[in-house]
Amino acid sequence: MKLSFKEVVESTQAIATCYRNGLQALAKHSAKVKLGDTVKCTGSVDLDTCVTQAHPQANRWDYFFCYKGEVFFVEVHSAQTGEVSTVLRKLAWLRTWLNTTGQEINKMRATSTGPYFWVQSNGFHIPLNSPQYRQASQNGIKPVAVVSLP
Repeated sequence: MKLSFKEVVESTQAIATCYRNGLQALAKHSAKVKLGDTVKCTGSVDLDTCVTQAHPQANRWDYFFCYKGEVFFVEVHSAQTGEVSTVLRKLAWLRTWLNTTGQEINKMRATSTGPYFWVQSNGFHIPLNSPQYRQASQNGIKPVAVVSLP
């Protein structure tokens, strides 16, 4: 029997108490996510806050949520040339976390689009022809103003 998103989160020891309904875990940043059918958002997790004690010095990823049975990962961060390396470190940390601690969540990772979204917190300030923009693109992540899923 396939576990629900909530069951997967609650069975992952590092984040067992961090499940929130809908996009509640994103708090004020939930406005940066536009979903075609909000009823199909089955929950979210503030990963950064949940794992701060276990990974105090790490560049931790912010959030993830489940929509239409797939998990999407959202990092809200300034989109400036000098911040690309920080976001890429966060992405590398997330991938490692998913392959070790969050294996069941990783199995639910979106394949339809994404699954990693860098949501710009204060406008877009990375030249499209810069090495940093190319580096972000090559790693499958580019800053967006809003995550929009049909």
